[in-house]
Amino acid sequence: MTGTETPAAGGAGLAARRGVAPLVAAAAGATVALAFAPFGLWPFAILGPAVLMALWDGATARRAAALGFWFNAGTFAAGTYWLYISIHVFGGAPLWVAVLLMLGLVAIMGLYHAALGAAIARWLPARGAWRWLAGIPAAWLLVEWLRGWLFSGFSWLSLGYSQTDTWLARLAPIGGVYAVSAALLVSAGALVMLLRAHGARARAMAAAALVLPWPLALALDRDWTQPSGAPVRVAVLQGAIPQDMKWLEANRNTTLDLYAKLTREAIGEPLIVMPESALPDLVNNLLPFLGGLYSEAGRQGSSLVLGVVRAGDERDQYFNSVVSLSDEGVGWYDKHHLVPFAEFFPVPQFVRGWLRLMNLPYSDFTRGPAVQPPLRAAGLSLAAGICYEDAYGSTLARSLAQADTLVNVTNDAWFARSSARYQHFQIARMRAIESGRFFIRAANDGITAVIGPRGAVLAQAPEYTATVLRASVTPHTGLPPYARVGNFGIVLLAAAALAAAFLHGKRVRA
Repeated sequence: MTGTETPAAGGAGLAARRGVAPLVAAAAGATVALAFAPFGLWPFAILGPAVLMALWDGATARRAAALGFWFNAGTFAAGTYWLYISIHVFGGAPLWVAVLLMLGLVAIMGLYHAALGAAIARWLPARGAWRWLAGIPAAWLLVEWLRGWLFSGFSWLSLGYSQTDTWLARLAPIGGVYAVSAALLVSAGALVMLLRAHGARARAMAAAALVLPWPLALALDRDWTQPSGAPVRVAVLQGAIPQDMKWLEANRNTTLDLYAKLTREAIGEPLIVMPESALPDLVNNLLPFLGGLYSEAGRQGSSLVLGVVRAGDERDQYFNSVVSLSDEGVGWYDKHHLVPFAEFFPVPQFVRGWLRLMNLPYSDFTRGPAVQPPLRAAGLSLAAGICYEDAYGSTLARSLAQADTLVNVTNDAWFARSSARYQHFQIARMRAIESGRFFIRAANDGITAVIGPRGAVLAQAPEYTATVLRASVTPHTGLPPYARVGNFGIVLLAAAALAAAFLHGKRVRA
C-alpha cells in the first residue's frame, strides 16, 4: 500500500481484481478452443491452462470452483457453438430450447472444472513442484478422462487432440491422447512454477519440466506396427448432400441415383466405402437397389462398405449401422456410442417432438454391443466406427488385435460449415496415430480422407463436392503399448501422482 492509498481503496482494488478474474478465466478457456483445428494455434493448449493454474494460486475452494467453472464454460462455449446448428437449424428445435440445451452442456462441462478447482484448493499443497508439476496436472488429467466416459462421455476438446502436428503426438501410441494431454498439463504447470517459484533450483526444475516432454516424445518415436500385406486400392464416396435435404422424400431417388453414379465411377477398385446413412431410407426397403449395386460391383472385384439405417426384425428397433458386402460374406457393425440429442434423446417426450422432424425420421436408435468383430472386405480386416465413435480411443483399441485397418463413416452435415468438421477430423487423425494403422474416413459432408499410420493426411476430397476419392491403404499388424493397456496406464500414473501430491500437502499442513 502506498502512502496515499487508504485501506478502503486497497480493498476496492482487490475486489475489482477479483471481479475481473472470472472474465480472465473465461477468456483463457476460450483461447484453448483456438489450439484445435481449424485454427491449429497449439501453444494455447499450454497457455490457457497455465492462466487458470495461476488464478487458482491462493484461492479459496469456493473461488477456485468458480474460476474453474468459467474457464471450462469458456472453452466449450467457444469450441462447441456448432451444437446450435444441429439442434435448431437442422433439428428444428425452437431457439430457446436450442440455447437452453447448449448452455446446459456448457454448464455441465463447467461443473467438471468447478469440482477440480475446489479439490485443488482443499487438498493440494499451496505451492511448489508437488502442486504445479504433479498435483494439478494429474487431477486435471483425471477429470478430462472422467468426462470422456461418464454418462456416455464427451471427450471432445481433450487437450491432447490439439497436438496432431507436433512432436508430442508421438506419445499417443504409448499412452493415448491422454498421455499427450499430460505432457501439455505438466508444461502448463511448469510455466506457472517458472514465474512463481523462488530460488534457482526451483526455476531450473520448472524449466526442465517445460522443455523435457518434447525431446522425450521425439526419443520415444518409432514404428510400433508393421505392414502385413500388399497395398489395397480404395475408393471413398462423398455425396455432399446438405442435411436439410438428406431425408426429404422428394430427394430420395436423387440421392440413390447419385450414389449409384459414384459407385459406378469407382467400380474396379477393390474396396468402395460410402458414408454414414448413405442411402436415404431404411436398408430394409432398399434391398433390391443395394443388391443390384453390389452385383454390378462384385462382378468387377469390388467390395462395398457403407453406412445404413436399418430396422430390427419387428420394426420396433432402429440401428445406425455399417454393412460390408464382399466375396467374404455380409458383415454388420451396429453403432454403440450414440450421440445425445441426435440419436437418442435424454429429454421429456414433449421436447423430443420438437427435435424429431424430417432430418432423422426414426425413434431413438438402439445401441450395438461394445465389442464387435471387424468387417472383412477386399482382404482387409476393418475396425469400423460411426461418426463420433472415433472419439473413444480405448474402445477402438480393443479391436486392434484382430483389425489391420480402421474405417469410420460419418455425416458432419449436421454442423454445416462450422469448425466441428475440422475438430472431428483431428480426432480421427489421433486415432490413426494411437493405433499405427491406416484410417479410411468417408463423410457425406465433412472431411473425406485417408490417413496414414502416423496421422499424415495421404488423400483428401474437396469439401462440399460430390466426388470419388481414390487412394491406397496397407494393412498393418502389431499392437502399440496403448492398444494393449488402453487408458489404464496413464490413468494409474496420474492417480499415483495425485495421491503423492495429496500426501505431501497433508504433511505440510500437519
